[in-house]
Amino acid sequence: MRRWLNAPIEAEMTDTIDQRIDALEMHITHQDQSIEDMNAVILAQGEEIERLTRRLNKLMGRVGDLEEFMPAPEAKKPPHW
Repeated sequence: MRRWLNAPIEAEMTDTIDQRIDALEMHITHQDQSIEDMNAVILAQGEEIERLTRRLNKLMGRVGDLEEFMPAPEAKKPPHW
C-alpha cells in the first residue's frame, strides 16, 4: 500500500528528471553547433592571416628593392634655418 501512495510522487520526479535531461541535451546540441560555427570562423581567419602575411612579405620585398635604387637623402638644412 505504501508503494501505491508514493507512485504519483515518483512519476512526477521521473517527469521532472526527464525534462531536465531533455533541456540539457538541447543545451549541449546548441553548444556543439556554436563550437562548430566558431571553428569555421577561426579556420577562415587563419587562412586570411596566411594570405595577408604572404602579401605583406611580397610588398616589403618590393619596397626593399625600390629603396636600393632611390638616391640617398641630401643632408642640407631646411630653408627656415
